[in-house]
This record gives sequence, C-alpha cells and structure tokens, in this order.
Amino acid sequence: MAKSILQIILAFLARRMIRRYDPIIIGITGSVGKTSTREAVYAVLAKKFFVHTAEKNYNNEIGMPLTILLMRHHGKNILRWGFSLLTAFSKSFFIKDRYPEVLVLEYGVDRPRDMDFLISIVRPHIAIVTKIGAVPVHVEFFKDPDALAGEKEKLVASLPSDGYALLNQDDPAVRAMRVRTAARVLTFGKSLEADFRIMNSELRMKNDEEFGRVPAGLSFKIQYKGAVTQVFLPSALGAPQLYAAGAAALVGILMRMDIGEIVSALAEYAPPQGRLRILSGIKHTLIIDDTYNAAPESMREALLLLESLFAKRKIAVLGDMLELGRYSEEAHREIGRMVGSYVDILLTVGPQARLIGEEMKLLRKAKSRGGVEKVFSFANAISAGKMLESLLRPGDAVLIKGSQGIRMEKIVEEIMANREHAKKLLVRQEDYWKKA
Repeated sequence: MAKSILQIILAFLARRMIRRYDPIIIGITGSVGKTSTREAVYAVLAKKFFVHTAEKNYNNEIGMPLTILLMRHHGKNILRWGFSLLTAFSKSFFIKDRYPEVLVLEYGVDRPRDMDFLISIVRPHIAIVTKIGAVPVHVEFFKDPDALAGEKEKLVASLPSDGYALLNQDDPAVRAMRVRTAARVLTFGKSLEADFRIMNSELRMKNDEEFGRVPAGLSFKIQYKGAVTQVFLPSALGAPQLYAAGAAALVGILMRMDIGEIVSALAEYAPPQGRLRILSGIKHTLIIDDTYNAAPESMREALLLLESLFAKRKIAVLGDMLELGRYSEEAHREIGRMVGSYVDILLTVGPQARLIGEEMKLLRKAKSRGGVEKVFSFANAISAGKMLESLLRPGDAVLIKGSQGIRMEKIVEEIMANREHAKKLLVRQEDYWKKA
C-alpha cells in the first residue's frame, strides 16, 4: 500500500515537472544493452548540453519519476522521503530552478502494461530500441517473446510525428517496429541496410606488466550518409558496447553535434559497473566482470568475448538467468551446449545454471587441457567464490556472469586484486544490497 501511494505521488510530481520545464526526452528500451546505451548517450550529449540521467538503474514506475525529479531512492527512511518530496513539489509548482535541457531515460518493462504507465508520465522525442533477442529477459510474465516485444514497441508508437525512432537493424523484432510509428525512423547496426552503420570492429590489445596481452578497448568505424569516421572506445568490450556507442553517436548527430565532439565524448565513455568490465584478479589473473544481469543473448556475447582472449586457461562462472519463465530450462541448456567449446573449467551458481553444467557434461565438450572434465555446481555465490579462489592459477581469464538476484558480484569481490576499490568498481555495493 505504501509503495502504491508513493508511486502515485512520484508520477504526479514527475508529470508536473515535465510540463513546467519541458526538457527534450531521450527514451531507451530493449532487453539487452539499455543501461550501456543510456550511459553512452549521456556521455555524448554532456559534451554540449545540460543533461541528466539516472545514477543507478532507475527505469520502472518508481525509478523513472525519481530520475525526472532529480531525486534518490531513500529506502525506508520516511524523513528523507518527506523532505525530498516537499522539495520536488516546490520545484514543480513554485520555485523556478535550473533544470536539465535533456533527460535520458530508461523505460523498463517487467509485466504487461508497464510501458503504458511509463508513457503516461512522459513520452520521448527520440526513442532508441536496443535489442530484444530470441528469448529476452523479463519474458516470464508475457505470453511469448513477441508479446514482450509488443509491450516495448509501445514506446516507438508513442512518438510524435516530428520525433525519431532509432532501431537496431540487426534485430528482427526491433527492425519490425518501424511500421508502428508515425515518427521518422533511422536504423543502426552492422547490417548493410542500416542507415547508421557500424563497421570494421576489432578488439585492440595492450601489454600489461602482470598479465601480458590484455584488452585495451574497441576500435570501429561508423558510416552515415556516405561519411566514415573512426571511433575508439577505451575499456569497452563486446558487441553490446558497439551498439550502445553507435546509437549514442546517432543521437548526437540528430542533436546537431559535430562529429569530432561525438568521437571525443565516446573516447571518455566507460561501461557501467558489471557490464563486461576487465578487472585485475588475484594470482595474476584477469576477470571479465559481467555481473549486472544475464539473459541468453548477453550470456552468448560474454562467452564470445571470453573466447577471443588470450589466456592459459579460460574459466566461466555462470549463474541463473532469471525471469525467463517456461523458456528457462531450454535457454540454460542451450548455453550449456555452447560453453563447452570455450572454457576449460565451468562453475555454475543456482538451480537453473546447474542445467548449463549438465548439458556441458552430456556433450562431453568440457575437457580441460589436462584431459579431465571440470564442472562444479554451487547453490550460492559465496561458496562458488571460495572454490574459484582455490582453483585459480596465474594466467587464467575468468568470466563471471548471472542475473542480479544471484549476486555474482560477490564472486568478483572474492577474487579481485584490489578489494579496497570494490565500491567504486563493482555493481550493487550499497549497504542494503551488501546485506541481502
């Protein structure tokens, strides 16, 4: 009941704030890469505009209004809530304060009609749809993936005729959304048919004193209206970051930014915590920290990245992919059929991820270089982290990934070289998360 009342109050104040200050709204949805795209768009636009986005993953019926109201979540602290709401009320009705020119908002969808509520608060001027995938995250409460895509495409349908829909040309479900809007449509992706094309991407390497050759970032070219520009993303890895940067660059162009400004901004962009970040591990090892969340599509992308690295041994620590409903068993087994080709050792965390290990064993593709099959399953992240610590050897590369409810970041903290920097480098380091 208290949450419902808070939701109503926040939505009312957010609508009022939008009407009073009338910022340009960049709306982002999809099943893979929303937050990275949001951060990349913010990095580009901040070069020229007074822009605001969420500090955390504020993309639902509570989080989006908080972003619009420039507020933080106060948990169960009633006094702080009261003070913040009074401040927001004052700015919405009485005191004219300086307010961002642009808001970059995530529109997150968990259940049917979630998008309707978010759109009722604010409709975007530019909508970006990142990627849906064959079995997307959050499909649990929908009839099928098409129904989830239909919920997300409401964002595109809500655009005004003078707005822009920026769609991922490489995803069939996203590409099909073009028929649902009266707005101008531009596509981005690697496809030859994309209006804004991402080309010639490669993972650049650098020399590291402790580990040898390690990833330095992504190099690629963007092509738009015949012009080709070289871009480098230091510290960014994996295809999701390419798409995030491509979408952000296209937004910058639509906002009349110079291409030099855009490239400069992307050179300063860093992926959010827990999204394919490279960290130094104990015993001279390398960690791919992809612990923010997990879905079949992002799991495959992370494993492809692990495969591309040079390492003495490759270890995957994979947790449950949650919110997949009736698609869960097959999705986990499919990852199991894939992972054996890429790793020497597999650790799984949670009852669903155990199926990844079962499938890997079944296909007998999990042979270590010593000829011994090594698959370990654990009920929780803490026990998996302790086992992983004992298994590590110098020169190992370790991918750690799972849904946020499995708390895989605890494993990263267990084996990272500089644990004193955990609050800065890892996802979900707030006190209420640490106690969960």
